[in-house]
Amino acid sequence: MENSDNSVDLHGDEQIIEVIELNDVEPSPDDLAQELDEAGFGEDDGDEGWETEDEMETEQDDSDVTFPKHTGSVFCVGLDPVTNSMAVTGGEDDKAYVWSISDGEVILECTGHKDSVTCAGFSYDSKLVASGDMNGLIKVWRVETKEEIWSFEVGDLEWLEWHPCAPVLLVGTDDGNVWMWKVPDGDCKTFQGPSCRATSGKILPDGKRAVVGYEDGSVRLWDLKQGSAVHVIKGSDGHQGPLTCVESNKDGSLVLTGSVDGQAKLIYTPTGKVLCVFSTGSSNAKGSVGDDNDSNSVESVGFCKVLPLVAVAYLDGTLAIYDLSTHSLRHKCQHEAGIVHLQWEESSSVVATCTLDGAIRLWDARSGSMVSEYRGHSGDILDFTLNREASLAVTAGGDHKAKVFCLQRPDR
Repeated sequence: MENSDNSVDLHGDEQIIEVIELNDVEPSPDDLAQELDEAGFGEDDGDEGWETEDEMETEQDDSDVTFPKHTGSVFCVGLDPVTNSMAVTGGEDDKAYVWSISDGEVILECTGHKDSVTCAGFSYDSKLVASGDMNGLIKVWRVETKEEIWSFEVGDLEWLEWHPCAPVLLVGTDDGNVWMWKVPDGDCKTFQGPSCRATSGKILPDGKRAVVGYEDGSVRLWDLKQGSAVHVIKGSDGHQGPLTCVESNKDGSLVLTGSVDGQAKLIYTPTGKVLCVFSTGSSNAKGSVGDDNDSNSVESVGFCKVLPLVAVAYLDGTLAIYDLSTHSLRHKCQHEAGIVHLQWEESSSVVATCTLDGAIRLWDARSGSMVSEYRGHSGDILDFTLNREASLAVTAGGDHKAKVFCLQRPDR
């Protein structure tokens, strides 16, 4: 084809085929480079138009609604218990917001805090919302009128919990005290613990008792009416490091506690007896049980509502499912990053987790297999909650966003 020139009709299919058939000489690397240059591949366009692996990961967004009003990390999220239609989030921007999960519209902006809002939640009847900052300033707002109706300042705040059937707040602080108020009357009662942080707490379902975990590894079961400690679990029965989480079963007869010592303890509340100690025996938990630096911290615990199972989430990304009847390990579900929080669905054996790699995952506790995974945050997920039907997850992220995910499952 030495004589081929620009007179070749490029739109003629036969001539194109003929050129290809006669040109048996393989092009040299230089020829290929020149053709690529002519096609525009040789131009230095930077990364424009091309996605790196990280970019593709962060661009995946399975969420249905994004709440973008926070200007710092979002630390906590809660749903209103009556309708499950409103969320409250607290953040690094010293604000809490009440917003609609259907469209992300702001219902109430809770201002006036002095530090990051790390605790927020609705009262049992969804009429009130409380927000608390790290500096210890607690505010309560009436949702319908959007007015602040009560405030109080304590020491540095550790946690905040509403009573399950009364307008009563329970709060733990860094000086070891637990405060209880009737809102908005302000009637107050304090429960004095050891001289160390009250790191976690939970009002039991009967509304008459609360279990509180402390920095020294001890656990106290309080009678809320009498103001006295019914049981104190400490020493070898207690944890060998600060408690990180505590949950109860449906009737409050059992409590599960977690600690940085890498253990979860099952406690029978009528007697205060420790029935079982759960531990993964992970290689991350080296040395003595009390060696906090080497242990695999328990970050979240929970009871299955329909089967005799409990879940324990560890900082190394292990989700352990234990049989409550035999106290044996059923499954280890491994995550790619540390687990922040877990929550069982109300009417199934599925447990949801959120992790430091920005994912929500659903696990079938019967088989130990992952059901589904949802992404959308470009940073850590710091908290999440499920609605009653487990059809939605609402998340709080280190990327300054809160998100609503619709959880699709074949059996729903």
